[in-house]
Amino acid sequence: MSTRTRLIVVFASVPVITFTLLGGFLGRVASGEDTYRHLRVFEDVVSLISTNYVEPVDLDVVMEGALRGLTEVLDADSSYLLREDVDRIEAGQPLPEGRVGLEVTRRYYIQVVAAHDNSPAEEVGILPGDFIRAIGDEPTRMMSAVKGARLLHGEPGSTVTLSLVRGSTAEPYDVDLVRERLAQPGVSGRLLTGNVGYVRVSSFKPGTADELVATITRLTETGATSLAIDIRNNASGSYEEGVAAARRFVDSGTLVMREEHGDRRTPIDATGIDTIDTSAVVLINAGTAGPAELFAEALAGSKRAETIGQRTAGRASIQKLVRLPNGTGLWLSWARYLKASGDPLHRNGVEPDIAVDFHMVELGEPLPSDDTILELALDHLATSL
Repeated sequence: MSTRTRLIVVFASVPVITFTLLGGFLGRVASGEDTYRHLRVFEDVVSLISTNYVEPVDLDVVMEGALRGLTEVLDADSSYLLREDVDRIEAGQPLPEGRVGLEVTRRYYIQVVAAHDNSPAEEVGILPGDFIRAIGDEPTRMMSAVKGARLLHGEPGSTVTLSLVRGSTAEPYDVDLVRERLAQPGVSGRLLTGNVGYVRVSSFKPGTADELVATITRLTETGATSLAIDIRNNASGSYEEGVAAARRFVDSGTLVMREEHGDRRTPIDATGIDTIDTSAVVLINAGTAGPAELFAEALAGSKRAETIGQRTAGRASIQKLVRLPNGTGLWLSWARYLKASGDPLHRNGVEPDIAVDFHMVELGEPLPSDDTILELALDHLATSL
């Protein structure tokens, strides 16, 4: 192995050692001896590629691919970041105000978690689970979710082209979206037939718990005797706010647990203060993610409310940035949430108490006008009271 190759291998090994020091993210390595055994294999592979591959190899490109691969086997929200994104995150630099209204993650390509209410993405019918094969002229196959989110932002009024794939679609479907200044989603409510208060929670931004209580109070004062709380396609906000909202419904017991490395588990309990006792169901789907999953699981796990719809996204972890010596970085999930029973919530999601089939339409076709999940929720409330 040449001196340059050896130096590149040593330098590229820094993230591997960092993984180990940060708590065994690399397959929960059992001992230091095993760690160096893996590094020796890594060095051998690089050497074999540089001396045997049929074409000339750019080892910098090989190493970058290896670093991406290290994080790709972890979870969808952990990734290897290039210097541009590391610098932006460390500096606290905000993204441009223009948005298309998508929350994204990464599974082989950039994948849609949810489209925000009244956003350009929702208007054209983009759904949870859709894959974005390219953003503008940049393919997303080797792109982190952090970079994907950055490219979706831009100046208000600017246009971005997304190449989408849904299900078994053979060819990408291109859509042009105009970025907008989107209003911060919140809580809204209205009284439906049968004295059902319909409550829409679009995100768990700061203040959502108080806003939720105020909305429900207004509905009950105008005659609501039961609630349909809709958190479908709610994939943004803070975990603290999701828990705070759940505490307004559950008066005792453990809501969820947070797990860190080493099986360190912290119960997150109800507080028993000012709880809402109105009968309720919670509407969920594949776009219900993050704080909304904590809210749904807290109410369902405590038998406070039944969930109706589809299994949630299973995206309930917390990330932090670790800067590497060359200015790149690791975006790592350092904690995840569990159900009160100890079963995983991250990756597994919340399975609905009452499941509703979803008919997937082809890209470009209009979505069904009827709301099967809400209709079933209304029927269920009418028969269960």
